Amino acid sequence: MDQRPVRTRFAPSPTGRMTIGNARSALYPFLLARRTGGTFILRIEDTDQKRFVPGAERELINGLHWLGIEFDEGPDVGGHFGPYRQTERREIYHEYAWKLVEMGHAFLCFCTPDRLEKIRQEQMKNKQNPRYDGTCRNLSLDEGRRRAASGEKYVIRFKMPKEGSVTTTDLVRGPSTTENSALDDTVLLKSDGLPTYHLAAMVDDHLMEITHVIRGSEWLPSLPLHIHIINAFGWEAPQFVHLSVFLKPSGKGKMSKRGAAEAIQGGHSIFVSDMQGLGYIPEGVLNWIALMGWGVSEGDVLTLDDMIARFDIHNLTPSPAAINFAKLDHFNATHIRLLQAGDLAARVRPYFLREGLTVDDAMLLKIIPLIRERLVTLDDCLPFAAWFFRETIQPDPADLIAKNLTAAQSAEVARKSLEILAALPEITPVTADPPLRALVEQMGLGPNQVFGILRVAVTGQTVSPPLFESMEVVGKEKVLERVKNAIAILEKMK
Repeated sequence: MDQRPVRTRFAPSPTGRMTIGNARSALYPFLLARRTGGTFILRIEDTDQKRFVPGAERELINGLHWLGIEFDEGPDVGGHFGPYRQTERREIYHEYAWKLVEMGHAFLCFCTPDRLEKIRQEQMKNKQNPRYDGTCRNLSLDEGRRRAASGEKYVIRFKMPKEGSVTTTDLVRGPSTTENSALDDTVLLKSDGLPTYHLAAMVDDHLMEITHVIRGSEWLPSLPLHIHIINAFGWEAPQFVHLSVFLKPSGKGKMSKRGAAEAIQGGHSIFVSDMQGLGYIPEGVLNWIALMGWGVSEGDVLTLDDMIARFDIHNLTPSPAAINFAKLDHFNATHIRLLQAGDLAARVRPYFLREGLTVDDAMLLKIIPLIRERLVTLDDCLPFAAWFFRETIQPDPADLIAKNLTAAQSAEVARKSLEILAALPEITPVTADPPLRALVEQMGLGPNQVFGILRVAVTGQTVSPPLFESMEVVGKEKVLERVKNAIAILEKMK
């Protein structure tokens, strides 16, 4: 791999929520920049004002920060190549669009939307590919200037060569040749003075000295046009990579808004901010999305530093990738287990606070080793551990009755267990386990019967972290109090 420092960019449009597709489109150029000691840029492509969504830019930036994909230049950090929002670069695009006109590579088009729509309908009726019919293509520059100066509305179109072909190269897919006759005279500058993507992105990539463009596969059909524009200016083209498509979990069809809605109904999401709320951690999300389109083992557990060290742009694959939420859960759980106890405690603490619980930080650190292996997402801490921070618990009376035992028999088990626990100097796995197992043998019961009664008595739940370790964290006084409460409940049920 060429190790020269590169300049890469993530250039999203603020037209909706940040998806895992956006995240991957940011991750790969970020990895390439970090791998080579280069520069990673955030550029906001906000020229499509009709689809602009207020707040979308902030969500994108927040999502990048959460994921740990930090940009070196961008709207809120600055840089030598700004501004980094395209709506703030309007004059630049106007200048370069007119340069193309003056060089004979573009022309002013005064066709009205109504006329263009009529032509499009006629072409479709005749089973032709809709395209511009060239009405204004041969207007002289002087006539174009005169009509524009008189206030007549116009757009600037690229004057596509009619003869010959253009060969483009995608670093993942290889070279491809397209006949120029198959390409249209595409609009570069709209009548409102704002550029289309085709002009703005090419101008910005040149002026910002971008060396590698890693973007979505939806732009692959536009690559011949983009190379023509770059060549018309006489610029050196950046290296292009178009990423693989994300498929629905079924593997049938591209992931869509409908598919996103179905994922949410199933407790998952393709939106980055939703993943935060669902208890996913950035390390797990990054590992998951990194392997969808990167030709390394799908089971590889990678930190961000691992990804940077191993990333090679030539290992990216064009094969479509089906979204697999089970793999997301696997990677998330794996990375949770890799967190230091203090780090994991800090991440789960807010979940307890949102439940209105008072969190004892020393106790939380003791709890972490007991629940770490059970967490798939951070919010799993609540069903396993919220009870630790409740002063009192209210067990379901029915849960206190062990299988194949009556309420009276269960009460007797609880009383004998209480005698054993009360006699211990302290309750720990070492002190409590042997005598209680001896009680199991003595009463001719199963461990699940005896320990099940104690579990519900102490935790209020039928499922909890390891029982004796949990008792140690709760403390002897509170354990005895809760077992006594359970006995009282069971005695009322006789």
